[in-house]
Order: sequence, then structure tokens, then C-alpha cells
Amino acid sequence: MDSNLIFLCTACFFAAFVDSISGGGGIISLPAFLLAGIPPHLALGTNKFTSCCSTFSSSIKFAESKKVDFNILKYLIPFSFIGATLGATTVLSINSSYLNVIVLILLLFVGLYSLFSKNIGMEDKFKGISKKNISLGIILASSLGFYDGFLGAGVGTFLIFGLVNIYNFNFVRAGGNCKVMNFIGNIASVLVFSLRGAINYKIGIPVAICMMIGACVGAKVTLKKGSKIIKPIFVTMSLAVAAKLLYSMTL
Repeated sequence: MDSNLIFLCTACFFAAFVDSISGGGGIISLPAFLLAGIPPHLALGTNKFTSCCSTFSSSIKFAESKKVDFNILKYLIPFSFIGATLGATTVLSINSSYLNVIVLILLLFVGLYSLFSKNIGMEDKFKGISKKNISLGIILASSLGFYDGFLGAGVGTFLIFGLVNIYNFNFVRAGGNCKVMNFIGNIASVLVFSLRGAINYKIGIPVAICMMIGACVGAKVTLKKGSKIIKPIFVTMSLAVAAKLLYSMTL
């Protein structure tokens, strides 16, 4: 087996494992594709393809454990799909440098707020559906769907944080719903990138298989250990994505 492929399978297995727990796996997988010498446009598209497979795998695990609220997601996922389609279509023509600054600030806020808020995401206090939380959820799905298709760094982190604060979920339940929304957004992005011929399936398929395994393992750890293990990883990954963006901006 090619040494680059072994490297990608290993790095992306770990990326999927982390992503299924807290989000933020893209800061491992996308740089891995670039380090392996994949041209940027192919790296972005292939990363979306493998991430789509990964999020599908973890979504199934969370759904089997009844940590996915389809009664809520039926309102949100169409907007995740539409947003991601628009974002992926837009990414080729708009400079993302200004967006990077905004994302950096938001990630720092999410990480530090979660770090110093002792009870956030630790208990499930969901009290049911209301017009207010569905409306806020639609705004979350649309905006982060667009962002996922456009840039995507830390989108899982933002989704989990948003779901925790809008629906009062704990981190486990928020993670389960987040993975389904991620999956729908990734499908939209993959459709756009595939039409542009920006996916390397020869590399993407074996890497996707490794990521699906990593996502299953990560989901099992999440469901077994609960919010106590998720919160420190969530805070770490949100700050790590911020650090990655800051580093990229200084180059």
C-alpha cells in the first residue's frame, strides 16, 4: 500500500474518532490531505466525501441509541441541505479571509464560555418543541449549513454548542443531532464537488472506510462515557480549531 495512503488512513481514522465526540475533526483530516500532496481543490472535495461517510456512520450509532431527535430534525435538515449547497457553490468565488477572522473570534468565545460554564451540556434539560426553538434551530441550520459548505472549520463544534443552548440538550444528545445535520450538509457539499470533478475517489474510498470505523469507535466512547468525557474534548477542539485558523492567518 502507498505510504501516503497509509498516512491518510491513519490520520483520518483519528480525525473521525475525535469528530464523532466533539466536532473539529476537519483540522486533522484536511491538512492530512494537503500534506499527502493532494491539490487544494481536490483535497477539499475529497475531504468532504470522506467526512460524509464518517458522519453517516456516527449518525447511525447515535440513532440506534435514541440520541437523535427526528421530530426536531425534520424541520432543520432541509435548511442544512440548502445552506450547504449554497455555501459549496459560493466557495470557489469568494475570499474566505474575512470569514476566518469572524470564525476565530466565535471559536474562542465557544471554547472559553464552555470552559468556564460548569453546567453547560452536562445535563439534559430539553422541555419540548416550541415555535421559538424551532425558529432558532432553522436559523442555526441555515447559517451553519452555508458555513459548512463554504469553509467548514469547526462546524461540528458550533452545531453542538448551538443545540446545547437552544434545546438545553446535554453534549451526548447534541452530538447525536449534530452528526445527522453534518451528514445532510456533507451530502449537499459532495454533490456540488462531484459535479465539479473535485473528488479523488481512488484515495477517498479507502480513507472513507477508515473514517467510518473511527467514527463508530468515537460514537461508542461518547455513548459509554457521556458528557463528562465530551466537555473537555469539546473545549480542547474548539480552541485547537481557533489556533489552527490563527496560524493559517499568520502565514
